[in-house]
Amino acid sequence: MTNPMELFIQSPLAYLLSVGAFGLVIGSFLNVVIHRIPIMLERQWTRDCQEHLGAAHAVQQETPYNLLSPPSTCPECGHRIRAWENIPVLSYLFLRGKCARCGASIAMRYPLVEILTAGLSVMVAWRFGLSLATLAALALTWTLIALAMIDLETKLLPDTLTLPLLWLGLLVNLDGTFAELQASVIGAAAGYLSLWSIYQLFRLLTGKEGMGYGDFKLLAVLGAWLGWAALPQIILLSTLIGATVGIGLIAIRGRDRNVPIPFGPYLAAAGWIALMWGPQINHWYLDVALR
Repeated sequence: MTNPMELFIQSPLAYLLSVGAFGLVIGSFLNVVIHRIPIMLERQWTRDCQEHLGAAHAVQQETPYNLLSPPSTCPECGHRIRAWENIPVLSYLFLRGKCARCGASIAMRYPLVEILTAGLSVMVAWRFGLSLATLAALALTWTLIALAMIDLETKLLPDTLTLPLLWLGLLVNLDGTFAELQASVIGAAAGYLSLWSIYQLFRLLTGKEGMGYGDFKLLAVLGAWLGWAALPQIILLSTLIGATVGIGLIAIRGRDRNVPIPFGPYLAAAGWIALMWGPQINHWYLDVALR
């Protein structure tokens, strides 16, 4: 009997389809992460504040709330989501985007995250082949998706995701998977300090905070994974993406220019692009610039 590894080597299509199917499942889990981590953080902050203020006796016993418990339910009617209602994408289509009990609308974010995760996972598998680098790149991709969506919805980039990802990037590059270890360490430090310096300068000149500390940590993550040489490209790409989206929102929706726009999704997108095609983009740019 042919084992899965031999099948994937013999049939790249089977390999990519398997990664895509697994990506749908991971996307479903990422929806849980995106929804629950901000709530978990808020509950932890409340407990910490109560304890700090000497009100520990006022803290009520709470039902365990984490990524595994309690089971997923409809936020409107409390209906427990059954297994057949939780099949990535297909359940959303079958239910026509509504709760099976009360008919409340299910946010489009859920199938979109599942499709996005599957699509990006297939692209990573195609780019890096059947290798350990693919596993590492998938872990980075999935966490960047979660971080980008959380930042979009709450303007938070949780340390519970960024800090483990930072250390994982350094460990992955012990053997130079995506960058030499020295470049990785310098990249982590330079990524944090570069945005921190811009933040301090902007606050000194305007008296306002231009970005959050989570952005510094996310760029440190990308520096740890891809090395310091990738940072200028990531900053440039994220600025271009952010400016394009921002101008589009102002033009189409008339968005208030004073309303802050989270920068994390643009950093995440730029970092993923650099992971996939960073050297090719640099070569293309140099070819164009030197003509």
